Amino acid sequence: MQRQRGNASDSSANIAATPEHVVFCFEVLSRHFSGASPPEPLFDNLNCPLFVTWNKQSRRGKRLRGCIGTLESRSLHTALRDYALTSALRDRRFEPVSHREVASLSCTVSMLCAFEQASSWMDWTVGIHGLIIDFFDPVARCQRSATFLPEVASHEGWTREETIDSLIAKAGFTGPVTPALRGSLSVTRYQSSAASLTYDQYCAAAQPAAARVQPAGGMTVTVPA
Repeated sequence: MQRQRGNASDSSANIAATPEHVVFCFEVLSRHFSGASPPEPLFDNLNCPLFVTWNKQSRRGKRLRGCIGTLESRSLHTALRDYALTSALRDRRFEPVSHREVASLSCTVSMLCAFEQASSWMDWTVGIHGLIIDFFDPVARCQRSATFLPEVASHEGWTREETIDSLIAKAGFTGPVTPALRGSLSVTRYQSSAASLTYDQYCAAAQPAAARVQPAGGMTVTVPA
């Protein structure tokens, strides 16, 4: 997951992610590939930090294809449109999603809230809290930071210590993780409201009835009218 760092706001405490937000992300990506005009959002233009995550479904389970978001509050209308494409096409850890993959994708929209300074690196709950860590790298002599969404630790089956150590590594630290390093962390915990749909669920949920557009390459992409 990549992120843009900003001043996280708690003004999003009452915002909930819904299937409507996920449908919009699928529409944005589908219309990008078909060359159609971007969709008009029909949901309220509230402000919150958010992430958009794309996974590819297969017989072996799901595989991450992109996850990018922001810890700074942004308007949903522009942020969802921007991050639906950025996470699918410009996550530098992966090849860009292709139009042939759209029908095998699932999408999750996570809206973040309840940012709090933790009293220690252990002051959070697996499955409830996402984390932001900030620390000084004593090897590279630089500041580092990273974040995990709330669902990461529970999905991986990690303990709090395993999660923290993985997050330290994600931040780019290559030395040994010691109790002293863990104790030096500045930890911010947060919560999220998440909604997910597979491509088939998106097609069923999209209203009004979807129009079918045949882009170059032969795959039919669903583009709601």
